[in-house]
Amino acid sequence: MPAATDFDAVLIERVRASDTQAWEELIARFEGRLLAFVESRLRNRAASEDVVQEAFIGFLTSLPNYDGGRPLESYLFSIAAHKLTDHLRREGRRPALPLSQADNSRGASDLPGSARRASTMLRSGERRGLEEESLARALDEQLARWRERGEWQKIQCIELLFVRGVPNKHVAEALKISEQTVANHKFDFLARLRTTVRKQGLPQDVFPELHASD
Repeated sequence: MPAATDFDAVLIERVRASDTQAWEELIARFEGRLLAFVESRLRNRAASEDVVQEAFIGFLTSLPNYDGGRPLESYLFSIAAHKLTDHLRREGRRPALPLSQADNSRGASDLPGSARRASTMLRSGERRGLEEESLARALDEQLARWRERGEWQKIQCIELLFVRGVPNKHVAEALKISEQTVANHKFDFLARLRTTVRKQGLPQDVFPELHASD
């Protein structure tokens, strides 16, 4: 498989260096294509936007594992496919077709119309539980740090963005700050969340996008 282009490599290094403009460039470049891919399967705009947002968070979380050995676009779509599959499972639905090579390799138990063994369903439920617990711990840690420092604006910003789903522009207007400041808060939050989750040493089947480049 061809490696990432030089342009992608530079963009990734800028994102790794916490360059918020690079992060916005990456989102602007791929968000539309990822959204079209997810929405073509879900037929639900709001749910598709949630899945794409989860994919970008997953990308940040897995960034330390990305070595440029595969195209950036392919890497992002692989993560989006994982998130889409998880969304369908939470709704009790199965993908109409395997969404990626990883999904295809799981065998007949993942194909539509096939009965899933109780043990498979249990493992899936356990994984979701670990993911939720991991994210809860990471969120508590980050919010506690901001509360101790009295950084209430950051907390308000993240609540509006991720809990209430308010667009960056409207968050900036509500808090009377610039859109760049909103983007900075968002990038900082996601980067710290990624780092905190990775430090927890979770099994590879929890947040599989962490190992998507393996």
